[in-house]
Amino acid sequence: MLITVLAFEWHLVFFTYFRYNSDFQQNKMRPTDEHTLSFLIALTRIEGIGSVNAQKLLQYFNEPEEIFRAGKRELQSIAGIGGNISEKIISFKNFDLIEKEIRVMKLHGIQFTTLYDNEYPEFLKHCCDAPLFLFKRGNIALENKKIISIVGTRKITSRGIDFIGQLLEELCIFDPVIVSGYAYGADIHAHLGAIKNKLQTVAVLGHGLHTTYPKSHYKYNNQMEENGGFLSEFLTSDPVNRENFIRRNRIIAGLSQATLVIESAQRGGSLITAAFANDYNRDVFALPGRSNDAYSEGCNYLIKTHRANLFTTAQDVVSFLNWEVQPSKNTAIQRQLFIALTEEEQLIYDYLKGKKGEAFDFIARDNKIAVHRLHAILLNMELKGVLRTLPGRFFELA
Repeated sequence: MLITVLAFEWHLVFFTYFRYNSDFQQNKMRPTDEHTLSFLIALTRIEGIGSVNAQKLLQYFNEPEEIFRAGKRELQSIAGIGGNISEKIISFKNFDLIEKEIRVMKLHGIQFTTLYDNEYPEFLKHCCDAPLFLFKRGNIALENKKIISIVGTRKITSRGIDFIGQLLEELCIFDPVIVSGYAYGADIHAHLGAIKNKLQTVAVLGHGLHTTYPKSHYKYNNQMEENGGFLSEFLTSDPVNRENFIRRNRIIAGLSQATLVIESAQRGGSLITAAFANDYNRDVFALPGRSNDAYSEGCNYLIKTHRANLFTTAQDVVSFLNWEVQPSKNTAIQRQLFIALTEEEQLIYDYLKGKKGEAFDFIARDNKIAVHRLHAILLNMELKGVLRTLPGRFFELA
């Protein structure tokens, strides 16, 4: 079984919860103060109240504080809030611990945003189990709609590392935000590849932002905060356990327009993240591999069961998501590179000169260029403005 029982139980909310109420998003948008935050945190401390039930309560009451002033009968009138949960809300008294948590956050330079705020990530806001609040550090700006998550095994192969590097190099012209989980393997290579290509990158953590896990990645923290930063829904007092990382994976999927799985075994967090992305009706892509490769089994499974689109190049993602080049970067690159073509690009240019168009396979065959390499060459030429794509995988000079 590819998804753990815990993840399966988590996914049940998607079959029992109604669509997120747009009134809550549109009518309650305002900056959140620490007083309001304390009551939102309090909701998450009550056993039996997850993100879904919390949002039901917040849709009913005008302010989070009113939830804790309400009587048992009124609380029980809300779907999903029974007598047991109502009693726990009424008897909750641990606000001193929450005030202490807010002081610790300030000490560590941790900021926050909530579902009440306009700056709360837009893609995540539309997930039925979105966290009530996010803690953050760094320089995070998610107004960019080109946001992708890159996930994969912690035991990534050299093939996977090279692929991530090439992928981000080719995608940088589109200026996407790269999201991952800061773990070993695919995660950290996605973050470092983004930094290398001057892309914003965001790490979603399964613990409080006062610490780093794994500790060996602490040396990258400054670079991360300069080029994006960290997000988490967890308090500094929360323990680090497996369930937290599953909850973290839903945020990785929810933040993004699409999730890219680079390498994955039959079991693992990458498949859980892909499952969340599918639940949110987001696009999922998986890099295929040989059937006997242990760290391609998960990707092949996603593709075979139609839970992911097969992709082998950056162009596959760009075409599917219908991305356009950021004007500022496009202009700069065209000024620098339009006249200067590489040797391979010049070869293709000369080959297509005078033709009304040629098929991809014939370009590869006639010029003796490997298919995987030709994808990158044609993409670069298109970005430089010297080539355009025609229907049926035909190409012609612009």
